[in-house]
Amino acid sequence: MTLPITTLRGITWEHPRGYDCQVAAAAEYERRTGVRVEWEFRSLQLFADAPLEDLTARYDLLVIDHPHVPLAAKAGLLAALDGAGHDEELAALAADSVGPSHATYAHAGHQYGLATDTASQVAVHRPDRLPDAPTTWDQVLELADEGRVIWPAKPIDAWSSLCTIAANRGTPVGASPGVFLSAEDAAPVLDLLHRLADRVPAWCLSANPIQVAEALAAESDEVWAYAPLLYGYSNYSRAAFRPQRLRYVDMPAGLRGVAGSQLGGAGVAVSSRASDLAAARAYALWVASPEIQSGLYYDAGGQPGYGASWDDDRLNADSLDFFRGTRRTVEESWVRPRTAGLIELQDTVSPWVTKTLRRDLSDETLLHRANELAARLLVEQDTREDR
Repeated sequence: MTLPITTLRGITWEHPRGYDCQVAAAAEYERRTGVRVEWEFRSLQLFADAPLEDLTARYDLLVIDHPHVPLAAKAGLLAALDGAGHDEELAALAADSVGPSHATYAHAGHQYGLATDTASQVAVHRPDRLPDAPTTWDQVLELADEGRVIWPAKPIDAWSSLCTIAANRGTPVGASPGVFLSAEDAAPVLDLLHRLADRVPAWCLSANPIQVAEALAAESDEVWAYAPLLYGYSNYSRAAFRPQRLRYVDMPAGLRGVAGSQLGGAGVAVSSRASDLAAARAYALWVASPEIQSGLYYDAGGQPGYGASWDDDRLNADSLDFFRGTRRTVEESWVRPRTAGLIELQDTVSPWVTKTLRRDLSDETLLHRANELAARLLVEQDTREDR
């Protein structure tokens, strides 16, 4: 038996979209190159919260959330992918970015990750119960009055919806250093969130996008047919993944159409302490390539990150046009402020947003606390030149 030339360790998140696709890609990569990549996973919550200092010390490859990039790069935790013999490939990927996704893994003129998984908040409906999805918020609220709408509003998802609606109105969170939202800008955002929260089942305020998609896709006597804002999961649009298929579409139109959805997704990055930097960089570029993303990566449950896959006829036919049906929203998505305190602000304010939707906290208290915190955490200017 021939032993692998190199063994790399990778950490991703617990879902076919995060784990199964990387395992399948790694098996093919070892067959082609002799380099083994052993993937482990952590929960979706730890995907957002686990300190990168710990992960980069233990793993060579990491699937990460893009808001971590500026701090991780400044702390020297991630290896730059540019300047190491892959610049032509990086330029091609940058040109093929879906919206701002690729650029969110850049900082200070260097590329620290690749947008191998692209998503933003979009809408979803179950075609057998609702052939055509609402396109405006008035239509969404009318459908919610009929008991047919559900929506993930656990803290991080309530935060995401607040940020999306604020950005759609042209008043994004953190637009001015040290400011969360002004009272004037926050009022219509919170009003819409309250009207939605008052019309969906109580369990939604502790649900995430996966749980809402599972509820919509299940065989049940419920009449739920639509969710207006949640991160898209192409898995639920594929045949045989769950009892019923879901169709993802653009978010409901607001003041700026479908612009402003909070960009999510995930990207593959390389630890600066990787046991073999060259091998780790090579795998990252390979798994981001159109051949792999549109082939075995997607087929094993992955959600590709780049335009060649989003335009792929086979992938769209297989997923009820998931990619083409949500691309306009993703192309016009909003990127969270790239400041050092963003993660702490997000983690602290998120539970307050859900408490406010439960009427356990007043709008005024939420806004006062969030602005006090922003005055301390969002003081660094948003740096656009590193995009």
